[in-house]
Amino acid sequence: MADAQHDPRQEQALEEELELAFTPLHKFCLGLAVGVAAAVVLAALTVVHLLRSPDEPYPLVLLAQYMPGYAVSWGGVVVGAAWGFFSGFIVGWFFAFARNVVMAIAKVVLRAKAELAESRGFLDHI
Repeated sequence: MADAQHDPRQEQALEEELELAFTPLHKFCLGLAVGVAAAVVLAALTVVHLLRSPDEPYPLVLLAQYMPGYAVSWGGVVVGAAWGFFSGFIVGWFFAFARNVVMAIAKVVLRAKAELAESRGFLDHI
């Protein structure tokens, strides 16, 4: 009867799952995805606001404080989309970078703990 703790098939499956969990995120791809999503959301917000109530630009006009050139207008849709893409790309890239660093540190710490636990009884056998 095989011990469940040392079953090679289960260990292989666990190693594959852990390798997938610790796989680094691609910074450019995540930045691109978040940038496109932010651009679409900002452009859609401006278009919806222009179609529903073009005379009351108050809530969205405050974005001009953070995004030079933005205005609640049809030209502002393009400028807002560009700023949304730029800021979304930066946020996505930084998130992937930070996650990769944290996962690399966690991987090193977990590997060190496992090696220490494996060799803990080494001197007892001498």
